[in-house]
Amino acid sequence: MTRNNNLIGRQFVEQHWRRWPTTPRSAKPSPKDSQPSDSPETLPSDPILFARSLDFHPDPKQSELLADPHPRIVVNCTRQWGKTTVVSLKAVHHAVTHPGSLVLVASPGERQSANFIANAAAFLARLDIKTRTDGRNRISLKLPNGSSLVGLPEMPSKIRGFTASLLIVDEAAWVTDEMIHALRPTLAATQGPLWMLSTPGPATGAFYDAWHDSSERWRRISVPATECPRITPEFLEEEREALGDRVFRREYMCEFTDDDLAVFSRELIATAFNRDIQPLSPEGRPR
Repeated sequence: MTRNNNLIGRQFVEQHWRRWPTTPRSAKPSPKDSQPSDSPETLPSDPILFARSLDFHPDPKQSELLADPHPRIVVNCTRQWGKTTVVSLKAVHHAVTHPGSLVLVASPGERQSANFIANAAAFLARLDIKTRTDGRNRISLKLPNGSSLVGLPEMPSKIRGFTASLLIVDEAAWVTDEMIHALRPTLAATQGPLWMLSTPGPATGAFYDAWHDSSERWRRISVPATECPRITPEFLEEEREALGDRVFRREYMCEFTDDDLAVFSRELIATAFNRDIQPLSPEGRPR
């Protein structure tokens, strides 16, 4: 882990760690002090109503994602759609309505994980739920109901041993397969949901494979910039001119495009294969 990542982790703790108030041993805590202001019984079980109660009003696509009960969800979305915000809200809703649960958040680096957990901390602050770190993981939030949210660095050798009830992979196109393969077993005992969200990246890897999986194993949600009400057509036209069509389609229109260093396009390579042509044997005859 780099020095900068360590600094980011320490800054997160300093900015977002709020200790629970302590009570002298001689004093008995009152019922008001011993419980958070919003208990699971008083919070909306519906995630969309929960979001609105926190003054967050999801757009139609965000509402679709929040309400989807499918255990495996892959979201291919435009830049600036608000995916980190909406899934951090999902993580908070899960944590407060499932006491004792563990929500794991993975990303390409510690900075992204810290940003995700900071968003979650802001939502919990609106609920007046006091949090602290869990004492073992630098980027983490521990709730009074025993639930935890943990942001992970991209270090597959350091993430074994967790048992998660919800696993979120943010910017999944840029998270290594080794990391994702190490994370999936954390759901083995709980059968909890797995969410992978990202803008398109390389045309390979776990996120790419999940998005192109034709089975019903994954629920696939696409959010191009044209379906984000906060992005104007005028801005998109400016971006298309500035970035060029290929980069624009990748960043804003949910299309996987070839790497900048690729010599041949995927389409060109695909046309080089024809299953109707039989390969020749060493003697020059069809096999």
